[in-house]
Order: sequence, then C-alpha cells, then structure tokens
Amino acid sequence: MTTVETTRRLTGAKAMVEAIAQEMERDPSVIVLGEDVGAYGGIFGSTTGLLDTFGPERVLDTPISETAFIGLGIGAATEGMRPVVELMFVDFFGVCMDQIYNHMAKIHFESGGNVKVPMVLMTAVGGGYSDGAQHSQCLWGTFAHLPGMKVVVPSNPADAKGLMTAAIRDDNPVIYLFHKGLQGLVWMAKQSRSVGDVPAEAYEVEIGKAAVVREGADVTVVTLSLSVQHALEVAEELAAEGVDVEVLDLRSLVPLDRDAIVASVGKTGRLVVVDEDYQSFGLSGEIVATVAERGVALKSAPVRVAVPDVPIPYARELEYAVLPRQDRIRAAIRKVVG
Repeated sequence: MTTVETTRRLTGAKAMVEAIAQEMERDPSVIVLGEDVGAYGGIFGSTTGLLDTFGPERVLDTPISETAFIGLGIGAATEGMRPVVELMFVDFFGVCMDQIYNHMAKIHFESGGNVKVPMVLMTAVGGGYSDGAQHSQCLWGTFAHLPGMKVVVPSNPADAKGLMTAAIRDDNPVIYLFHKGLQGLVWMAKQSRSVGDVPAEAYEVEIGKAAVVREGADVTVVTLSLSVQHALEVAEELAAEGVDVEVLDLRSLVPLDRDAIVASVGKTGRLVVVDEDYQSFGLSGEIVATVAERGVALKSAPVRVAVPDVPIPYARELEYAVLPRQDRIRAAIRKVVG
C-alpha cells in the first residue's frame, strides 16, 4: 500500500464506498448494480450515496434475480465495462452459481485468453447477529476452491478501500467478501473493530500479499476478516501471561500468500488457524497442508479453530458456540504453547 499523509477515521462500509466512488470518477466504465444498491445504498452500507453522485445510468437497482443481474454484469465486463455487482448475501450464491463459476470464472480460459472479465462480485459474509443458517455463512473457501476467480477478504477499513480499488482495476473476476461485523452498522456489536484510519487518496492493497498485523515469537495465528480483530484482542490479553502471539492477516485467499505463512510459522514453530468458514475441506486444512508440504518444523501439532460442519444456528448461545470467537482462539493458543 502506498504511503500517504491524509487519513480519516472511517467505517468499513464508508471505506468501500469511497473506493468505488473514486474509481467511478476516474474511469467511466465502472458501474454498480445489484439489489437495493441505489436509493437504499446497500443493506450493509456498501453503496451509500453513489446513486446521488453518479445517477441511475451508472448505479442500477435490479430485480430480485441474481442469475439475471450477475449475467448482466458478466456481459458488460466482456464488452469493456468494469461492473461492481453486489450479491446481497453470499448464502444466495446457490441460485446463480452457474453464472459465477461456469461463465464469469471460465470465459477467459475458454476464449484462449482473448476475452477478459474485469468485474467485481462483492458480497456480505459472516454471522454473530442471529440471522440464521441461510444468511450467516462465509463460504470463501468454496470460491477459493474453484479456479478462475481471485478472492479477497478485508479485515479493516484501510484494506477494505485498498482491496476494492485493486479489485476494480484488476482484469480478472474478483470475489470481494466483506464481513457484516466490520461495516460499522449500528446494530452490529463492538463498533471499534469496524473503524480505522483510511487514506483519502486512491491507493491499492496488493491482492495476494498477506500482512503481519502483530509480530510475535511464540505462536502464529493465521486468519482473515473479522477473526483478525478477535485474534488481536486475544493476543493482547495473552501478552500479559508472557505468550507472544504473531497474527497473520491473509487478506486474500486467491492468490494465497503461502510464503508469508511459511515464513511466520517457520519463525514461531507453532500454528493456530482461525477461520469463520466450515472446517472440513476448506481454508484451514489448506493452511496446515501448506506448512506440512513446505517442511516447516513444528514444536507442537497445529490447531484449527473453525465452524464445525453444521449449519449456523439461529439461537445466540448456539451461534456463538460454533463461531471462532475469542474464547476458542484463546484455548487453541494455550494448547499449542503447552
């Protein structure tokens, strides 16, 4: 990320909007479309004010037909536009997966590299607010498993802006997943996690470059999204007990910064993976496999803190029990450090 002097305190939602607005101002081929992205401003605040600034020709409210409007975005991208398309909840991918994976992700490959699909599919992820099994998943591992798409997941407002800018400018289709708990909405808990210093100027955060957000010597926590904030809180608590925790924010799943993972775990010799996606066949297993395949010597067995293989419960007590929150992260770190 470039070094700039002018910064403000913004929420994740406002940082996203600023990135999109700056790119729309810079490049007339950038358009926004999706359900409630216009007058409503996106139900998680991701497009607030764009309609007033750029008008209905560039900010399009669509009918409730994900297959149709994602298909519209794909067609626009292949014809030279740079659409930012919002899928309201990631959980809705099931009704439009043919457009996402058999078209958006494959057109470049199937055209022999002659047709580009420079579009961003942004969508809300995550639980913690009792919205039930069909509105609370993350599912980033699903998209990362399928070739042809970049997958980015910011953990703070500065990255939310820089990754959005990079995604819009990228010539590849990019899945941009933002956690509702980082948007700064008044009905979400603990607002301090969702506000941060954001440069006013346009800038990019490199897709595929992880960040060490806290250096430590005893154990590496590899994580992303809201779990970065949880891990940082736990790391500060455990520092008082003499446990020095390093926290690695992946920022993106595709490309995955395997070198950063190996370097950090190689330094500490211990690994905890925290992932708000389902545990089996997903990101947490990929991280552990990477460490094993690179021959990193570990002082203790790695531990995964993820969502067990059950739908996200509606009841608050049950939901919090399955999410990778601070209590589970704290227990995992204590386990690996012995």
